[in-house]
Amino acid sequence: MKKALRDQVLQARQGQSPAVVAAKSRWIREQLRRLPVFQKAGTIMVYVDFRQEVATRPLIRRLLREGKQVAVPVCREAGRLIPAAIKAFPGDLRPGKWGILEPPEDHLDSVDPGELDLVLVPGVAFDRRGNRLGYGAGYYDRFLPLLRPGASKIGLAFALQLVEDVFPGAHDVPVDCIVTETEVIKRG
Repeated sequence: MKKALRDQVLQARQGQSPAVVAAKSRWIREQLRRLPVFQKAGTIMVYVDFRQEVATRPLIRRLLREGKQVAVPVCREAGRLIPAAIKAFPGDLRPGKWGILEPPEDHLDSVDPGELDLVLVPGVAFDRRGNRLGYGAGYYDRFLPLLRPGASKIGLAFALQLVEDVFPGAHDVPVDCIVTETEVIKRG
């Protein structure tokens, strides 16, 4: 069931042209920037977009220019995700696991998950209750419980990634909010 849903949504996402992805991503970033929780956050973990995900690279550049502390996720063995601080984008990064940009091992400046104010979470699909269907490796589901109470989790997605139900399991961690190009959905 999850595999079929994952395949269906990924195919729809991949079917968008680069111009459509760029335009929708621009709207999503603008919606995100209006959120008070985003405006107040000093230390933010931002995924580096990959394979037609909501484009975060312009956001990373802007946050660094504004003097925010920015971390990007680094995937390690045993499903471990490490937030790594960066100072320059893309200069501090190299293609890592699956070709996703991340700091090289010899320049890894890890950030304690408890120091993060906000985590921008990628996903394949989301439902309106904040549940997320990831790529299947469980990195974020193991990482998100390490955040301090009060740290925000925001999913970035195209409206086509919203589905009725992602069939969450007991170990799946929902996000607090989902931002699409058409709306902001707050859990609860």
